[in-house]
Amino acid sequence: MPPTLDARLDAVLRLIRAESHADIGSDHAYLPLELVRSGQARRVVVVEVNAAPFARAQQNVARAGLGAQIDVRLGDGFAPLAPGEVQSASLTGMGATTVLGVLQRAGHRLPDVLVLQPNDSPRPLRVWARASGFRLVAEVLAPGHWTYPVLRFERGVGTELAYTDPAYAGLPLEAALSHGPLLLRENSSRLREQLEADLRRLTPLAAPGRPAQAELQVVLSALAYLDQAEPNKLTP
Repeated sequence: MPPTLDARLDAVLRLIRAESHADIGSDHAYLPLELVRSGQARRVVVVEVNAAPFARAQQNVARAGLGAQIDVRLGDGFAPLAPGEVQSASLTGMGATTVLGVLQRAGHRLPDVLVLQPNDSPRPLRVWARASGFRLVAEVLAPGHWTYPVLRFERGVGTELAYTDPAYAGLPLEAALSHGPLLLRENSSRLREQLEADLRRLTPLAAPGRPAQAELQVVLSALAYLDQAEPNKLTP
């Protein structure tokens, strides 16, 4: 029986639909297997930089009988891919700094659609996307050992610049970069719970000149936006 995706990878799965997709750092290849089985991708390239997860992915793909649709390659990031080979790519289960490094090294191999699930704050990825011509079109918070952010970015067309991304329009920018413009607009209970937990954690640490003080101000800004948006809230 095929393994069931956890809530984190299931949230990633729901944001992917492409003819050809690359899963960078796939490990066990559970996500590519489900993408093909569900028909959300016709072809998937799995890339692993280390020998052990590369062998594990190969084994799982072979066991599923999907070797004709899932190509497992050994290499660093997007290096094993040809420019334009895939329409979209996912990077999951890594720190945001690691994901950012992979994206920055991709060059012309970077596809037009990216689904990213960092294991820590996605702020560096939102900053990079705005500076690199990618729009944020979807983001969710998935439950797990902690709350996992999952983001989908799409490259802008023509001469459109990243800073015109409508996702950030009318929002406090630092709060949107740190906590997600679409999550702020949605005003979900999960985001509020996360912000309130941050408020409790940071308040006793905050003092003028300390990093916690600046972080606390961003949390307060995000909560203030949610409070003023509450009367117009449309989603539970």
